[in-house]
Parts: sequence; C-alpha cells; structure tokens
Amino acid sequence: MERRTTAWFSPNLQMEMPLVAYGHAGQPLLMLPTAAADYLEYERFYLVDSIKPFIEHGKIRAYSINSVNRWSLLNKQMPPRIKAELLTRYDRYIVNEVLPLIRNDAGGDARPITTGASLGAFLAANEYFKHPDLFRGTIPMSGSYDIRSFLDGYYDDNVYFNNPVDYLSNLNDDFYLKTQLSDILTSKGIPHTLDLWGPDVNHDWPWWRKMLPYVLGKTSQG
Repeated sequence: MERRTTAWFSPNLQMEMPLVAYGHAGQPLLMLPTAAADYLEYERFYLVDSIKPFIEHGKIRAYSINSVNRWSLLNKQMPPRIKAELLTRYDRYIVNEVLPLIRNDAGGDARPITTGASLGAFLAANEYFKHPDLFRGTIPMSGSYDIRSFLDGYYDDNVYFNNPVDYLSNLNDDFYLKTQLSDILTSKGIPHTLDLWGPDVNHDWPWWRKMLPYVLGKTSQG
C-alpha cells in the first residue's frame, strides 16, 4: 500500500498541518480524527488496515489530517468565540488547502467522501453539509452533530454555520438524538442512510473498524 506524508504551514490556521495519504488511485476519502487526536490516529488504531483492500485495489485513496479540536471545542481555557472561529478557519483550511492537494492527485473535479468517528463524525458531516458541491458524501460514525454543549451558551454566526442541526433546520431544541439528524435530512429531501447498529455495539474502535469497510463496500457497489 502506497503511503505518503507531507506538511505545510497553513495560512488559514497559522500552524503547521501534516497530512498522510494512502493509495494510488480511486475515490478520495478524507478522514477527520476523533477528539483531540492527530492525523495518524486512524493508522495507529488500525482503521486504515480495515479498508486496506479497497486501497490496494485502487478503489479508495485515503487522506487523513489533523483537527483543531484540542484548541477549539475541547479546550476549556479557550473563549467560546475563538472556539467557533477556529472551526470556520478549519473549514477554510480544508476547502482552500487540503482539497486542492487531493485534486492534484485525483483530478481537478475530484469530490472526496468525508468520514470520521466520534467528534470526527461531526467534522466529517459538517464539511459535507456545508459544501455538497465539493464533496461527494459523508460517512460519519457514532457522532453527535450539535456543538452547543462545548460553548457555554455562546452563539454567533460561526456557531450557527458550524452546527449542522441549526443550519440544516434552524432547530432551537435543548436535546439531540442521532435519529434527529436523519429526520432533518428527510424533511429536506437529502438522500442518506441511517444505519442503527444493535445494543451490543460500543462507541469504540473495534466497531468503527467494521463500520467503515462495510459502508465503503456498499458505496463501491453503487
């Protein structure tokens, strides 16, 4: 399996941002890390190994990047206004810096699928729903899609436009269930699949290593 790493100073984030790429051909897959993890997390926890057959057969070329969660949503010392602003700047980093790199590899009209687990599921879904013209789809696993609990009641445009349950439906509820996002998408006529796994399934790596290849297999068949 071909593997390449690179890094550059991001003008949008004002920090060094690394990237790892796997594969030589196929549908681009952009992987967003969980919690405050880094771009190599999915390799360390064998999620990349779980999709290795897709990569080696040229069906998928995967890219994994850092998030800004450790400075943004998960940083209790960071003012909420800056947390939300960092999410907007992170979106610009992906669109203006990461996407051109992917398209340089995969073709100028390439539309990656985004994916991630846990807090990475939020990042993956948010990126796709904000830019459905730039991304083909999203595979968020075990995520929640309302960031208000991280922001101590603070709210501005950066919060609104990075909070899928708000900008997709203008919700103002205090609760959120995973099925609620599906209801929102259905009401907007957005094609999607809600796949609820059983009560024996945990919010952890062994199941994410099953989920991602399972969904990629169904995607490649379509």
